[in-house]
Amino acid sequence: MHDDRELTEARLRRVLAERIRPALLPASVPLQVEAWVAAGEPVPVGQGLAAAHEPVAVGDRWGAPWDTTWFKVHGEVPREWAGSTVEAVLDLGFDARRPGFQCEALVYTADGTPVKGLNPRNAWVRVGSPVAGGERVEWHLEAASNPELLDMDGFSPTRLGDRDTAGTEPQYRLARMDLAVFDTEVWELTQDLDVVGELMHELPLDSARRRQLARSVSRALDALDLQDVNSTATAAREALSEALASPAHASAHRISAVGHAHIDSAWLWPLRETVRKVARTASNMTALLEDEPDFVFAMSQAQQFAWIKEHRPEVYAKVKAAVAEGRFVPAGGMWVESDTNMPGSEAMARQFVHGKRFFLDEFGIENEEVWLPDTFGFAAGLPQIIKAAGSKWLLTQKISWSRTNTFPHHTFRWEGIDGTRVFTHFPPVDTYNCSMLGSEIAHAARTFKEKGAANSSLAPTGWGDGGGGTTRETVARAARMRNLEGAARVTWRTPTEFFTEAEAEYPNAPVWVGELYLELHRGTLTSQAGTKRGNRRSEHLLREAELWSATAAVRSGFPYPYEALDRLWKTVLLHQFHDILPGSSIAWVHREAEETYARVARELEDIIAGALRALTGTVGNAARELTANSAPHHRSGVAPGGLAPATVDGPPVTASPREAGGFVLDNGLLRVLLDERGLVVSVHDSQSHRETLAPGAVANLLQIHPDLPNAWDAWDVDAFYRNSVTDLDTADDVRLDSADDDGATVRVTRSFGASRTVQSVTLARGRRRLDFETEVDWHETEKLLKVAFPLDLHADRYAAETQFGHLYRPTHTNTTWDAAKFEACAHRFVHLEEPGWGVALVNDSTYGHDVSRTVRAADAQEAQGVTTIVRLSLLRAPRYPDPETDQGTHRFGYALVPGATVGDAVREGHRINLPERGIAGEAPVAPLVTLDNDAVVLSALKLADDGSGDVVIRVHEAHGGRAPVTLTPGFRFTSVSRTDLLERPVDNGPSPECEDGAIRITLRPFQILTLRLTRNDA
Repeated sequence: MHDDRELTEARLRRVLAERIRPALLPASVPLQVEAWVAAGEPVPVGQGLAAAHEPVAVGDRWGAPWDTTWFKVHGEVPREWAGSTVEAVLDLGFDARRPGFQCEALVYTADGTPVKGLNPRNAWVRVGSPVAGGERVEWHLEAASNPELLDMDGFSPTRLGDRDTAGTEPQYRLARMDLAVFDTEVWELTQDLDVVGELMHELPLDSARRRQLARSVSRALDALDLQDVNSTATAAREALSEALASPAHASAHRISAVGHAHIDSAWLWPLRETVRKVARTASNMTALLEDEPDFVFAMSQAQQFAWIKEHRPEVYAKVKAAVAEGRFVPAGGMWVESDTNMPGSEAMARQFVHGKRFFLDEFGIENEEVWLPDTFGFAAGLPQIIKAAGSKWLLTQKISWSRTNTFPHHTFRWEGIDGTRVFTHFPPVDTYNCSMLGSEIAHAARTFKEKGAANSSLAPTGWGDGGGGTTRETVARAARMRNLEGAARVTWRTPTEFFTEAEAEYPNAPVWVGELYLELHRGTLTSQAGTKRGNRRSEHLLREAELWSATAAVRSGFPYPYEALDRLWKTVLLHQFHDILPGSSIAWVHREAEETYARVARELEDIIAGALRALTGTVGNAARELTANSAPHHRSGVAPGGLAPATVDGPPVTASPREAGGFVLDNGLLRVLLDERGLVVSVHDSQSHRETLAPGAVANLLQIHPDLPNAWDAWDVDAFYRNSVTDLDTADDVRLDSADDDGATVRVTRSFGASRTVQSVTLARGRRRLDFETEVDWHETEKLLKVAFPLDLHADRYAAETQFGHLYRPTHTNTTWDAAKFEACAHRFVHLEEPGWGVALVNDSTYGHDVSRTVRAADAQEAQGVTTIVRLSLLRAPRYPDPETDQGTHRFGYALVPGATVGDAVREGHRINLPERGIAGEAPVAPLVTLDNDAVVLSALKLADDGSGDVVIRVHEAHGGRAPVTLTPGFRFTSVSRTDLLERPVDNGPSPECEDGAIRITLRPFQILTLRLTRNDA
């Protein structure tokens, strides 16, 4: 038989494009269109409906960046269309290639009832099926002219990302505003041919099924009168029916399709626009659920549900009804789809607390799955947090974006730093915007890595980011692939249904231990330093506010600020979304974020001040200066969680000129030498008689690199940045800024490019650490600023703090997996050690860093040695999507801690992030809770969220070993129970031992434990 495959495929492409698709709408009439522009911020629906509209026409330009145009469209269905299916085609000027990244609209009836969203691949509104003819129709479109910021050809800088710089040039042109007859039979034929044609293309060239499908397509096209497609579509479908009825193989891969619309809570649009995006998409999906009985839609992020509830209650009512039917599924159990690398321990826990509690309160749903398709890697502490929140499954897609190594599994158990494992799935469809294309389904089946052991995968299906969610075309494709020879079996299912089946069929899934590191988007650990500093500060202020408020509530009846803390936590959690905290959003988002963090800080400072005043009481003549210590370790003679006069031991600090230029600082614990350039040339540990820095090296060395990645400017740092570096080793001024018995500070000023730095290097009395405060007035572009510490220390791994513990990474590049981690995340510290001696570098606001090593040649002074270089990443200056990223003044605090154990690193990391507070008081205040083992860290001390007055204590083991501890409450209590993160009793371990008012427990390495104590106020 002759091979006419290519001829048939080319014929199908042309006939579909030029004959069949145009026949979908065989008749149309124009609608009348009027418009009113709401410049600036969106207006209430009632105002938009009532506004005075002016006539406009198809072809007119509309929509200045970020404005809202209210279109009124109205007309009459021709009487000759009686018995037909009729739709309105409302094309605002869409580009179907970029669904979700351009203009959108929500359609209302004249009385303000939401109908559905309008999006590039969903630009229709059903009038009737059938119509009687003569109906009058009227809709109002709340159309957002969001500018298209994701360039099809690259990542060009643009000023469109902020209303203040975007200008007023109209962005769009009205393309079509018609009533049209919708030919359902032609539409069905289109879906048939799309599925058969795509499947045919994916099958092997020599397969019998491919030849069979080609023959069926040929017969169908033969049956079609190209001059009268509408009358002959049924005959063409009949010619395809046998091919579409052939069942799938028994061993065919099984795909659970889950309707989905991944909506970034902010990214190339501000938060206020996301409020409207989710309403449009939810409207679309509730409408589709009514039309398609098999369809299931899942939506994550409790914050987005809360937005709909607050701003579009009519839409929310439909959502709640669909949730009750089990077909609109609240997924993930988190407040937002957050970044998971940078949020601190408690913040990561509270994502689940607030997300799961919202879904429980609103819908009675307990999420067992975590839904994070787009997050940029996963911290090694996350599995335990997931389990402690009452969940057990994880779905993500993003690891498939890694550029160096291919992850070896699609379904596996992920083990965290404490040994907790969660069943995890990476969909092999390799997209979270699946549209049921034959290429996507074939790719999932072909690349699934668990073949032979498992046979199920999940496909998140639908257009996100305002693309409108799943379309009717996608549902139609899925229906045809439910049981189709040559294709995977596709079934609409909930996430719970998928995970239950997948875990049951794969009980011995392989195990991956440690972080799920994304080999891409490393620059997100540094971009937008102001946002990151705001996050870190907010996390620690929230800790303080809870600690002091709980202490004051128990001790003095201080009114615990339940509502304020709940609201502030949710604000901080929102800004940990995976395009806000990582610094990859437009200028508008980060400008607002920094303003929000400032408001949060002011409110939290007021709460803290009020609680401390309540604890210290009326201040009389006997008042003295007390120090409030909110850190989890003793310092300056003050117990953790207590107030007392501070004491500092140790000899006076001396500061003297250095013979070769510079200064010598000495506090009896460290002897520090700075040269005439203000660079640290020696840090000698006087107790261990050991030099910290590598011979001939200088520390606190600012280094600047060119930083233009191949793509994704704000997201990526590419490895080649290291090929060029400039040391900033010249100084404008070096001076001894202050010196007394309690400390000495050297101030160093440097200029480079268009920027300037002022650094303070401080050695304090009684402290075995060297403090640095660096202020940078930054005006560079496409540069990366780091600060380097070359250490005389031989270590093949180092510890980096993560949530509720730390993980180890290699200092070498033995494998491609090791080499790919050339930029990584740490919270408050990194720690390196040889047996018996180590060094910590702690910080108050940075996350990105790198650690490398080199071998020094032997010389007359020393044998061969190893230099380990630790560098913190301070600033970047990408130009997309924010062309002014990080421009302006920034402050960074960090400290070098020679002779440090891991425990010292933990303590000093808390110290630099939780500075002591001074307050006048007459008497010390004892801590509300004391612990007798420094390895056990108090993570949270608060009153229970339910308003019962119970005290909630969360602790974790921080050193990586087993830790017995006695916890002594400073109040009477009647009972103590273990709880999950949501403060609900659990039975997942031995009950705490209580004796004489003390609680004795033993923690495993990195274990989290939450206790709830019922107070005895009698």
